[in-house]
Amino acid sequence: MVILFDLDGTLIDSTDAILESFHSAFDAQNTPHSEDKDIKALIGYPLDVMFTKLGMPQDRVWDYVASYKLHYRKISTQKTILLQEAKEAVIQASKFATVGIVTTKTGEYSKMLMEHFGIMQYFDVLIGREHVQNPKPHAEPILKAIEQLDAKTKDIWMIGDTKLDIICAKNAGVNSIAVLSGYDTYETLNKYAKIILPNAFKAVKHLENRNI
Repeated sequence: MVILFDLDGTLIDSTDAILESFHSAFDAQNTPHSEDKDIKALIGYPLDVMFTKLGMPQDRVWDYVASYKLHYRKISTQKTILLQEAKEAVIQASKFATVGIVTTKTGEYSKMLMEHFGIMQYFDVLIGREHVQNPKPHAEPILKAIEQLDAKTKDIWMIGDTKLDIICAKNAGVNSIAVLSGYDTYETLNKYAKIILPNAFKAVKHLENRNI
């Protein structure tokens, strides 16, 4: 079995770091600030897409992304926490499955955070934004993870907290579990997911129990 985890809202809560970095980017680019609720509603999308959807000029989007990353790099480990039972979820999953991360977050920062929390050693693959041309909900991130793992099994699961994760899994032809620990509501997830559970640990236990 292969279990692929999303990061933000699934294993970690970096909301404070994300919001602060957005506001830092707006300051750096001398732009009026978007509201926190509008930023939070877009978490899960790549940064360039988030800034575009927030109304930033298309020809300057990557300047905003660069300003964001400059600040995020400084504060990410201090302003990010593991979600409840997330570490237990990863450790438990590694006991009976091959485990990976598929995220729209920059892979470099994702690896840094996982090392900071002492769990990077449990992952066999990490696919971040810079590793693909087409991020979620496109199938490419999951397909790339499967390719890097050289996975022969068809028993592949994506665990994530937004519709992007579930649509990505469907597009890649793999199974998925939605979790309520993150950014999309039950009402939204229920339109896309067949299985919805409270958090990543409950999702992992569900997968473990079906094999017993």
